[in-house]
Amino acid sequence: MTLDNSFIELRIIEAVKGLLTGPVNEILKESKFAIPLIEFGSCDGGGSIVPVISLSSCERTEKERIIRLDAHSVTVFINFPETPDGELYCYAYSGAVGRAVFDDPTLGGVTDRTVITSRLYIPPKKPNCGEGWRLQITMRIVVENPPPCGFST
Repeated sequence: MTLDNSFIELRIIEAVKGLLTGPVNEILKESKFAIPLIEFGSCDGGGSIVPVISLSSCERTEKERIIRLDAHSVTVFINFPETPDGELYCYAYSGAVGRAVFDDPTLGGVTDRTVITSRLYIPPKKPNCGEGWRLQITMRIVVENPPPCGFST
């Protein structure tokens, strides 16, 4: 059984991946610092960052229920290896994601609105013990309620 792109959850995750590997990587390339780029799939040399994307439903406002909008919460977790630049990477990725979402809040037309609701910078509990910095970015994504399971109206 193959899943097509008709399920909105799959489309949202693919749009977030596209945001991270497209505009965010372009912003990071323009930096004067050497910052590893984001990749998904097989990463051989360790010279890239592989984030984890978590999607869940979100509480909708009364207005969103009336006009049939779905709200989703997407959290992007990024772990950085223990390096002296770990803190710099946290702020660079956070700024790049923020700029990319500001430039394209519809994620290429997949969503109606995307807003970053929180950014959490997590330092290592003990420096020089093998644990690096972590970044957690949470976005609220609102999508016009699609027809069920890809049926067109």
